[in-house]
Amino acid sequence: MHSLPEPTPTAPAAGQAHLDTQATQLLAAIEEAMHTPTSYRDDSPVPSVGAMPPVQQPGRPAMSQGATDASVLMLAGGATTSMVGLTAAALMCVSRWADPVVCALVFGAPTALALAIGRMLKRARQVMPDEHHHHYNGPVDQRHVHTSSKGVWVKNRNEQ
Repeated sequence: MHSLPEPTPTAPAAGQAHLDTQATQLLAAIEEAMHTPTSYRDDSPVPSVGAMPPVQQPGRPAMSQGATDASVLMLAGGATTSMVGLTAAALMCVSRWADPVVCALVFGAPTALALAIGRMLKRARQVMPDEHHHHYNGPVDQRHVHTSSKGVWVKNRNEQ
């Protein structure tokens, strides 16, 4: 049987000085990374008017006019409803013998009426036809043909 040569170690034995130098290098690299700035704030004044287009800003997008109007209406409706409810509660608490059903009818009727009128106006607005405006430059030939086809065999002639 052949004997193999003894392997020569490629690294020094444990506990040698080279581990201390590697640790020192690692700590120095960490310290250097801690002192390197990761962000920069430019405090120089910027012009208020310029030719640059607007830039998308982070965070919540701006609300549209319709969404703003709807949120104002919701806040106003909530405040109105809470005021009516608090008034009814105060009246029942102060009188000590007020009938809750009568108070609910007296104070709830205006709110229910306002909600019903609002819903009716919303439906009426949806039913109304759209308003069309046509603006033409030059000669215009507009033909409006209204036909009524009745019968089993019908031949339409859209002539004028």
